[in-house]
Amino acid sequence: MRSVGEALDHMLQKAFTRKPPQSAGAQMRFLVKQMKGTKAVAQLLGISQRTVERYVKDQIKKPRPDLAGRMAGEVRKRWQPKVRAKAKQTAATSQGVMIDVRAQLGYAAPAGTTDEARERHLTLALPPHHAGRLFDAQERGGERQMRQAVADALKDVYFQQHGTRAASLEEVRMLGVEHIEFDL
Repeated sequence: MRSVGEALDHMLQKAFTRKPPQSAGAQMRFLVKQMKGTKAVAQLLGISQRTVERYVKDQIKKPRPDLAGRMAGEVRKRWQPKVRAKAKQTAATSQGVMIDVRAQLGYAAPAGTTDEARERHLTLALPPHHAGRLFDAQERGGERQMRQAVADALKDVYFQQHGTRAASLEEVRMLGVEHIEFDL
């Protein structure tokens, strides 16, 4: 299962115009350049400064699997920030995003209606203002806020169809997420 934040990051990585560095030495050199020193990179990755220097000089070529994963993750976070920002801006102002989600969705509605949660698999185009809310929630850093932004978008786009039906629907709850993916 992927979190909403991871799914958004994966979507933005699809916008990259070049591949991030692949070798351990190239990744470490990139991180040292971005963080302006080996000491900061060592603290970030939880290794010694000397080990960072050895990777930079290609004296060590194959990192441990856990370190390789942390290095690749930190490189992806920092790779092509302008391209990432432009993709966010485009999605939030003109294009919107596609969402593919399989989750337990329930809702709060007036008495007499069934509000029991059930699993749904939805693939929808979310308008730009919902994409903007998702990116705002991501910047605030809360998975709960991102899930609520997704639930609100699904309420508007799927359940209420942009205000043309189910006007009495009060709240949509996203309980268990099995799969979530975004695309530009």
